[in-house]
Amino acid sequence: MVESNMPVDIIHWLAALLPLVLLLVMLIKLKWSGAKSGWISMGIALIIALILFQASFMNAIVGFGKGLWEALFILLVVWPALLLYQVTKESGAFTVIREDIQIHTKNYLFLVLGLGWVFTSFLQGIAGFGAPIAVVAPILVGIGVRPVAAVAIPLIGHAWANVFGTLAVAWIATTNVATIESPSTTIFYTGILLWITNIVAGIMICWMFAKWKGIKEGFLAVIVISLIHGGGQIYLGQINPSLSNFIPTTIALGALFLLAKLNKYSDKTPLEDETDILEDEHTSELEEKPSISIHKAFMPYYVLIIISVIALGIPNISDALGQFEFGPSVPTTETGYEFVVEGEDTYSPITPLTHPGLYLLISAIFAYFWYKKLDVYEKESHKIIWTEVKDNAVGASLAIIGFLTMTEIMSNSGQTTVLALGIAEISPPVVYLALSNVIGIVGSFMTSSNTASNVLFAPLHVSVAETMEGLSTAQVISTQSAGGAIGNSISPANVILGTSTAEIEGKESEVMKPALRFTIISGCFVSLAAIIMYYL
Repeated sequence: MVESNMPVDIIHWLAALLPLVLLLVMLIKLKWSGAKSGWISMGIALIIALILFQASFMNAIVGFGKGLWEALFILLVVWPALLLYQVTKESGAFTVIREDIQIHTKNYLFLVLGLGWVFTSFLQGIAGFGAPIAVVAPILVGIGVRPVAAVAIPLIGHAWANVFGTLAVAWIATTNVATIESPSTTIFYTGILLWITNIVAGIMICWMFAKWKGIKEGFLAVIVISLIHGGGQIYLGQINPSLSNFIPTTIALGALFLLAKLNKYSDKTPLEDETDILEDEHTSELEEKPSISIHKAFMPYYVLIIISVIALGIPNISDALGQFEFGPSVPTTETGYEFVVEGEDTYSPITPLTHPGLYLLISAIFAYFWYKKLDVYEKESHKIIWTEVKDNAVGASLAIIGFLTMTEIMSNSGQTTVLALGIAEISPPVVYLALSNVIGIVGSFMTSSNTASNVLFAPLHVSVAETMEGLSTAQVISTQSAGGAIGNSISPANVILGTSTAEIEGKESEVMKPALRFTIISGCFVSLAAIIMYYL
């Protein structure tokens, strides 16, 4: 992108901010549906682009088309994730998992931490792209967690793993679009900031369970796991960034089994009587339990983990599968302010053989035939599964399309760039450094992707760092990256993905509240840490 004659004034800056603010108001305050909020925000962004940012109709059409393509990428996770959930739910496997898992630990706080933070982080380490929320939210519902909390917890738990998760795709993309003078230093700074985010996530999940008592009981597990997560990522980041998240999150899974042997986490916690995130016990007792083992019930998820680890966790295999990709060709566009977005022969290509949606689909198909072989389905189960998938997929699809077309229209017309330039224009170095975290959060909120947020803003940050005395490229890129990771916890597309698979469509506002609280708290800590690193 080339910025020329951009209108960086208060009117255009506030106008560019308006669609994002209204989106939050509609989702959280007015409690409107994701589809309604997304399409209204998109319409407002379109009007602003055409009138105030002098975008042509072709510019808007290209932006809308890009948004449709980005939405397709996410929907290819949503649809098979819904199928896997409904296939598993209809079999009664979640009832088996909920009851039999207590053989290993009766402590529900430990279970929630283990699934919502540790297992979620592991999935982010290998798959990403919303898969952790799509997989873990329904499992949490299945073991008795209330649906709103079941969605909010993995949203919070997976955020820290976004930069170096999925084999460090966000980091690799950042280095491809921006020249980073000291990669090892940048990785080190980023690791520190993400470690802070990781600790905040673990503590906040304990807080959601039982406030201060929950933190006290879960503190040992949080510290042990966070040392493995954060410390391991910092250490391995200097050796192999692509595996710096995958290896620690895998080790942390093993640590869970050791922690579960402690009486503190194996016995039932009295906090279950105080928490409000678990369903009443009598609710689960009404559900019929199939006569199958927990391993048979969980088999589709074993398949998902195994094929994901083999296909994505082994670099040679991942590289070979990733060679096949496709994407649309998009033309160069220019606004009346001479804001140019260069065309691409292959825009944001999809690699179908490494896309997590493929592994979710394989697992869902396996699940159906596996449960059918175990004879746990009723006669009309396949019709119920299809109806439930269809009913949930329509609303989710409309919402995600609305969000992402809004984002691309804003990006293509220069609104997103004006937001960042406006902050840079009035900020001294230390303030800009702290606010680059906010820019990263906003980028992920808009695009539902840490990678997209970094690709969007990293070149701008590098340009600012080169012209602003005292500002380090390593510091500003690391802060942007941490913000991009945090922002994934409130990205509307991820929220919709979770509410759809947990069957609470329309309750996005309730999910957003704890996720937004986490975003604000961790964002403040990251900005404060960035300021301290600046002066040190």
